[in-house]
Amino acid sequence: MSSEKTVLRLAERINANGRLSDRGAQDLVRAVNAARDSAKRLGCDDLMAFATSAVREAGNAVEVLARVREQTGVDLEVLSGADEARYTFLAARRWCGWSAGRLLVLDIGGGSLELAIGLDENPDQAISLPLGAGRLTRTKLSGDPPGRGEVNGLREWLAGELEPMARRLLKDGPPDRVVATSKTFRTLARLTGAAPSSQGPRVRRPLTRAGLRQLIAFISRMSAADIAELEGVSPSRAHQLVAGALVAEATMAALDLDELEICPWALREGVILRRLDQTDGSFPPGVTGRTGPHGARWSQ
Repeated sequence: MSSEKTVLRLAERINANGRLSDRGAQDLVRAVNAARDSAKRLGCDDLMAFATSAVREAGNAVEVLARVREQTGVDLEVLSGADEARYTFLAARRWCGWSAGRLLVLDIGGGSLELAIGLDENPDQAISLPLGAGRLTRTKLSGDPPGRGEVNGLREWLAGELEPMARRLLKDGPPDRVVATSKTFRTLARLTGAAPSSQGPRVRRPLTRAGLRQLIAFISRMSAADIAELEGVSPSRAHQLVAGALVAEATMAALDLDELEICPWALREGVILRRLDQTDGSFPPGVTGRTGPHGARWSQ
């Protein structure tokens, strides 16, 4: 019905002591206030408010959540990394349908990388790693553009970090289908030739490891300002695209994936779908339920 976004980049606003900065906390309060007001204006009867890795891992998370509650009246529920992976997997499963078989889902956020694999709607494995694009930009890449040594060093470090994850995810065999969600993956696919968003959500949008490697060689030599000028890149995320691309490349390499495709549904849709599953299946007046493009049940 309606979608609004405020870019906070909280993963990059964690200070040297591991605490969310006062400015970051205040911006979070403002964003929650704005979302609450929009929900009220749009007649939302059921407000679900969630926080993910940046808030979850902040050393002052308890006081930040209390501050949000006191100043907005909204209780933010902090999702665990595994729950992030599970909700995202649910959304991808509903979008892809049962014909996808053993499904592997990847998601790169600002603070963490989520991975899940399974045959059902609940994944057999759900993993969250502190390898988000914003976090690694803050901690591993200092230059703009980053130096070649920084890029190669991050590549090597990621390979070591991801090897245990790959063994765990693939212990029951390889996936039948691999999809990725999140703005980072969508942007990378677009920059390697996938269809623009204007062509709609049902168009197949692949991302290949070969194309990704070529893209990294190109964007790793560009400043964030120049990357922001590329078609399909959000200016607010341009500075963390190199780190995100390196995470994507290293993850595909660790899992021996030559190609994946972009899934338009992700964490938000997974949270909504799970909530709908917990209702009695009926819809309020004026709202209809129907089967989505790939067998998913959805509402409008």
